[in-house]
Amino acid sequence: MMRDAEKTVGNIIDKQKTAFISSVDEDGFPNTKAMLAPRKREGIKTIYFTTNTGSMRVEQYRSNPKACVYFCDKRFFRGVMLVGTMEVLTDAESKELIWQPGDTMYYPLGVTDPDYCVLRFTATKGRYYSNFSSESFSIE
Repeated sequence: MMRDAEKTVGNIIDKQKTAFISSVDEDGFPNTKAMLAPRKREGIKTIYFTTNTGSMRVEQYRSNPKACVYFCDKRFFRGVMLVGTMEVLTDAESKELIWQPGDTMYYPLGVTDPDYCVLRFTATKGRYYSNFSSESFSIE
């Protein structure tokens, strides 16, 4: 049994350059896409990403907030899937929270760019894979 899920999973998240996020489309099918690493996390329960407000993913999360985030440590062939909900945040405080100076490359109008938004993922449970076995865990 995994002794310290928050520490083990947190270490995996912090070392990855890519996260895979999944949403549900209008026909009920999962859609997965690679994202840049999260900008901020609060334990393993709350994880923040940046994205374009006009993206298909934002539209899907607004229609159905069910979400999944997967982090894969390919070096040691282990990974973690977190299941929960994704919120689309467009308020100034949320946008400023994770803004970085180089973001103008993606959002030329800066932190107030209307095409810049924040995805806040809130996990409720997870599944960890390592050494040819998997284990489910809850997130409080």
